[in-house]
Amino acid sequence: MVVVRTPQRRDRSVKQVITIGLDLAKHVFQVHGADAEGSPVFNRKLRRSEVLRFFEKLPACLVGMEACGSAHYWAREIAALGHEVRLIPPAYVKPFVKRGKTDAADAEAISEAVTRKTMRFVPIKTAEQQAAAMVLKTPRSSSAAANAIGQRVARASGRIGDHRHRRPGKG
Repeated sequence: MVVVRTPQRRDRSVKQVITIGLDLAKHVFQVHGADAEGSPVFNRKLRRSEVLRFFEKLPACLVGMEACGSAHYWAREIAALGHEVRLIPPAYVKPFVKRGKTDAADAEAISEAVTRKTMRFVPIKTAEQQAAAMVLKTPRSSSAAANAIGQRVARASGRIGDHRHRRPGKG
């Protein structure tokens, strides 16, 4: 007797999503959802205004993002909806990109990287920690900019560079 099994279609609904990779951008974010086996469930784009509504509809899952300035904000917002959020340094995501550098490929790589047991994650900063870091960096960056402008002015006026330094009295 031969038993013929008919392939069962699996319902790949949003409820089966276990892991999400979120690639952040200026206006449009790429979202890659994977099930428990790591198989893709969806890969779509979301406008900035749609992100929180999208995550509100999902059951709690693991969300990975590349660590950057805005990632801390989004991590706090998505975690407040009940999801577990992890930030990954961009250098640690790069080895998981399988094809060209596109938003979809990055989101898929983030989704895969966030599930690794040996992956190192960046702690999510509070709004206060981000503000303090910005205050600490501002004087350094503004003084560096002022120094750069001063050097450009000095070069343009012939005071430094071009080996045109003249000694007083030697015309």
